[in-house]
Amino acid sequence: METFNYKLNMYIDSWMGPRDERVQGWLLLDNYPPTFALTVMYLLIVWMGPKYMRHRQPVSCRGLLLVYNLGLTILSFYMFYEMVSAVWHGDYNLFCQDTHSAGETDTKIINVLWWYYFSKLIEFMDTFFFILRKNNHQITFLHIYHHASMLNIWWFVMNWVPCGHSYFGASLNSFIHVLMYSYYGLSAVPALRPYLWWKKYITQVQLIQFFLTMSQTIFAVIWPCDFPRGWLYFQIFYVVTLIALFSNFYIQTYKKHLVSQKKEYHQNGSVASLNGHVNGVTPTETITHRKVRGD
Repeated sequence: METFNYKLNMYIDSWMGPRDERVQGWLLLDNYPPTFALTVMYLLIVWMGPKYMRHRQPVSCRGLLLVYNLGLTILSFYMFYEMVSAVWHGDYNLFCQDTHSAGETDTKIINVLWWYYFSKLIEFMDTFFFILRKNNHQITFLHIYHHASMLNIWWFVMNWVPCGHSYFGASLNSFIHVLMYSYYGLSAVPALRPYLWWKKYITQVQLIQFFLTMSQTIFAVIWPCDFPRGWLYFQIFYVVTLIALFSNFYIQTYKKHLVSQKKEYHQNGSVASLNGHVNGVTPTETITHRKVRGD
């Protein structure tokens, strides 16, 4: 195994160039196989988990979900705050920042971005909760692609560009996760669900995040600094894939649903029908048949 790790590291280093020495010895960063193996394990659970749960009752996980989402909300807020405060008080350039000229600010960003990388491993639990609760419709290609790719991408980021221009997308994403995991945490409490109105807007803000990240990366290409251009091109490519997938998700989830509501409205010729379906139940169900979800 050690020989395999050594050969793989030599191959990666010959392809990618010298690593950043500031992260040597950090948990999970010295060798790529652990990160790759954890991703393979994740994909195997995604494949086998629904088969295992097929003839079993869904698991509630309500209390665990509350703790899990609250924990990720706090972690995401910590990462967002630390990155923004470090950049604000440091010497970072918004449009292009290299990885070796900001001294203490670089060190702070590296420390926070390691937690950002590690959080991508923690977030595998999102999918495991879907499996346990038998919410298999939420395990989409977008969901699996995003979770599996981010952990691996950030292993490479942490080894070669662990600060500088890398902070921007991570800080925006941490802010989005504050909104997202706080929503999911609160939705684990059935009594609070009727008051949670911002789920639809989370996807909109995610798309804004991607466009801002891509724009800032393009600025770094147009007005370059010493940040490696290859990473900038890769980030643009990856963000484009996310924009395409998230846009498709948004259209399928919200726009087509709205069109079907309008058709229902015109066919029935009644505002009451439209309002009932907007809220997820018919007017009669609202009065007599609506049940609190058991998850």
